[in-house]
Amino acid sequence: MKRTTTIAVLVAATLAASLTACGDSSDDKAAPSTPPTATTTAPKPAQSATASAGKPVNGIPPKPTGAEREAYLAAIKAVAPNAAADPDKAIDAGRNQCSALNGGAQNVDHSAAQRFGNDAHPLTDGQGKAINVALRATMCPAS
Repeated sequence: MKRTTTIAVLVAATLAASLTACGDSSDDKAAPSTPPTATTTAPKPAQSATASAGKPVNGIPPKPTGAEREAYLAAIKAVAPNAAADPDKAIDAGRNQCSALNGGAQNVDHSAAQRFGNDAHPLTDGQGKAINVALRATMCPAS
């Protein structure tokens, strides 16, 4: 439990610092009107393609449970509360974003903004970057 609390505090501090650094630039507000290409998103795999022993398969980590799940959801809520309104969707989006991060995809900040945002609650690329920081601190640390 102490490790989870420490991770959550570290993630919150990192996110606060990265969001503070995100100014009100027009680059963050101007999202391209074209959808992400296949190189920026990973297809959702079948359940059999996911790891059952806690190791990522194809860059997709297993679904977090218990304290790890709560730490992940808290980190996402710190960036964009609406992105974690449906916890199961937030976890699926995070697992797929891990595949993009671990697979060397291009424009991962934009990809995270698209993956976690929606028409009613769009996210900026700056928020996408903060989500990627949260993912690296929780569900998919860099190898």
